[in-house]
Amino acid sequence: MLFDYRAVSIDGRKVHGRIDAINIIDLEMRLKRMELDLISGKRVEQRNVFGRRRIPRPELINFCFHLDQLTRAGVTILESLIDLRDSLEHPAFREVIASLIESIEGGLTLSQALAQHPDVFNPVFINLVRAGEMSGQLPEVLAGQTHALKWEDELASHTKKLLIYPTLVGSVVIIATLFLMIYMVPQLKLFVRNMGQALPLQTQILFFLSDQLIAYWYLFLGIPILALAGAYLLIRTNPLLRMRIDDLKLKLPIVGNILKKIILSRFANTFAMLYASGIPILESIRMTQSVVGNIIVQQALQRAEQAIREGRNVAAAFHDAGLFPPLVVRMLRVGESTGGLDKALQNVSYFYNRDVRESVEKAQALIEPGLTLFMGCLLGWIMLSVLGPVYDVISKIKT
Repeated sequence: MLFDYRAVSIDGRKVHGRIDAINIIDLEMRLKRMELDLISGKRVEQRNVFGRRRIPRPELINFCFHLDQLTRAGVTILESLIDLRDSLEHPAFREVIASLIESIEGGLTLSQALAQHPDVFNPVFINLVRAGEMSGQLPEVLAGQTHALKWEDELASHTKKLLIYPTLVGSVVIIATLFLMIYMVPQLKLFVRNMGQALPLQTQILFFLSDQLIAYWYLFLGIPILALAGAYLLIRTNPLLRMRIDDLKLKLPIVGNILKKIILSRFANTFAMLYASGIPILESIRMTQSVVGNIIVQQALQRAEQAIREGRNVAAAFHDAGLFPPLVVRMLRVGESTGGLDKALQNVSYFYNRDVRESVEKAQALIEPGLTLFMGCLLGWIMLSVLGPVYDVISKIKT
């Protein structure tokens, strides 16, 4: 079970955080091993909604960089982790580091300790650390992971950048439309109807929608939320539907092409790191399947893995998988022939990363005027529907 604790260190500094323990006595013993004296402890009934700890990527980057620098300086892993634990401010990650320290003190290696936290460290990370331990190149592996995590953070920022503007403009459109429909339109409705003339069709539709929105606002608010939650659960529990959704994502105009480049860039970068660390090709391909985040691409990797297992070379296997573009296949062929497969894959990753950045900028240049035009048309229709009858009456008065 999980406990919230408050403790004091040997130098009198107060420390608080969360840690797993069997009971309050076990909690006190665990804190003793961390050179902390328990002040108070309280059991946490529920960790979070999904039962998973979400560790921000910057914390993982700091973790890799910290261990890389200290191990290069000759500091042991255990001492490095203790130093990192004492400097962390993120309570959940401090708990994870404390658990790693206990595991290593109990005789486990760093990779074995990391494997006890699959919700924080993915299989690729764990296997890279294991390969670094076996080859004696752990600092190099940690440096590579620091670079890879920074690259993933940059990749995520490109994706967010593509979505921020549409989300912002869409929110403004929704808020402005709701304000007009709920507040402005009802005030103008009586005035327009008292003019005593037949209302045009668009005005009748506008008034009807305004009435329904005011009368059944809870449905307009609740149905989209329930629909999104239901769709999310259905996709999570129905593999066939999830596969079709993943296939649709890759075929979307503009966004689908960018998403495919992001996936291929992540695949090439991860495959290159695994292969360069001495992990066999088949095992490297198998592990990359967990990081691409798309069932269609996972199935293509499975087909490539099976073809290599049957004796095909890497380039031919990826060509026959039917999803990877000529650039990837060509670079794999060059890498195989020169013995530099990892460098060839890093070049593929670099190319796609640059291409993603340029594609995001181009997509924004297309999306921004399109959304602005849509917002103008929507607000223009509302204003025309309301002011049209008023203008007609004024015109008749002048004549």
